[in-house]
Amino acid sequence: MLFVTIVKSALKSLWSNKLRSFLAMLGIIIGVGAVIAMLAIGTGTQQDVLSRIQTMGTNRLSVRPGQGHTPGGVRGDDVQTLTVEDAEALLAIQGVNTVAPMAQGSAQLKYQNNNSRSRVVGTAVTYLSSNNFQVEHGRFFTDSEADRNARVVVLGSEAAGTLELTRFDIGKPVKINGLNFEFIGMLKAKGGDSFFSADDMAIVPYTTAMNILFGMDYLSGIEIQAKDSNKMKQVEEAIAAELRKRHKITNPDEDDFEVRNQADIIETMSGVTKTFTYLLGGIAAISLLVGGIGIMNIMLVTVTERTREIGIRKAIGARDRDILQQFLLESLIMSALGGLIGMAAGIGAAVAIGRFSQDFNPVVTAQSVLLAIGFSAGVGIFFGFYPAWRAAQLNPIECLYYE
Repeated sequence: MLFVTIVKSALKSLWSNKLRSFLAMLGIIIGVGAVIAMLAIGTGTQQDVLSRIQTMGTNRLSVRPGQGHTPGGVRGDDVQTLTVEDAEALLAIQGVNTVAPMAQGSAQLKYQNNNSRSRVVGTAVTYLSSNNFQVEHGRFFTDSEADRNARVVVLGSEAAGTLELTRFDIGKPVKINGLNFEFIGMLKAKGGDSFFSADDMAIVPYTTAMNILFGMDYLSGIEIQAKDSNKMKQVEEAIAAELRKRHKITNPDEDDFEVRNQADIIETMSGVTKTFTYLLGGIAAISLLVGGIGIMNIMLVTVTERTREIGIRKAIGARDRDILQQFLLESLIMSALGGLIGMAAGIGAAVAIGRFSQDFNPVVTAQSVLLAIGFSAGVGIFFGFYPAWRAAQLNPIECLYYE
């Protein structure tokens, strides 16, 4: 039997049972569409998270208070040992571009009848460049204002919006924990990272935060911008060595500080979001297996219904492999058509999600489409082989007597 004849026969058989063929393909359609849509959501999430982190700068390092140690070697609560002098000392390290001391906390912001609970960051002028912030309206405070504990505040776009402040309100007083601060500038919207919204905060001079707002003797942390993002590890090690020297620490296991590398955070989050993507794809792939089982069931029914036809084909010279090819081809055609329709449905679903979601954009990749289509073809072969093999092994004489 010629291959073309086998193809025509398979297509004719499927077309004569259109509804049943479509129902058999439905599992594949849903499975392929779900895999493509879920992988698009996972990839979009991964890119969104990484882009938000990267907007904070890829050459950033941060020093945070470490944990204290009990005599038994057990770590305790965070210890406050970072000082302004520590920040000044780090500026002399080779490879360090800028250093910004941090004194932060939560405070109540009020303007007229509008209230907001936001994060207040006390820092230096260098905070802007080290964190890739830009002032959209007004200005940032100066070094001289920081030296004299000036009550000036720069607001993130979200915090300003909550208080209903615009660029026309620059110069007006804003209360922070009941104290009047002059609103001098508004930052350009930036988005958030995995821990907070960078737009929902107020920035004041670190001296003002320490001496007036929070009454702090120690820093909450130190933000550092390296000159070269390819030498982050060397700078990180130099920072740790300098702080151990200043804090008189000889054993690194007893550090009272923690140095965080932004590149390490990006790598960690990339791994987490990639695992999340694989999880979504794996869950969606289960429906493909269910669809494959559906195809096998339909093909087994088809073999039973066409037993006499198989006997006649064998009686006039069809070989076992011809019968095997015919039924296997029918299974492949169903899975292939289901895969193509499912591909269109999955891409359409991803596009629709992106249209209706303002802050999220699923990303359909060629790899995810090829993976889904390849998996559907594999399902068609795997679950279609047994019914095809069973049909090929039928005895032609018994088939002719089958009712």
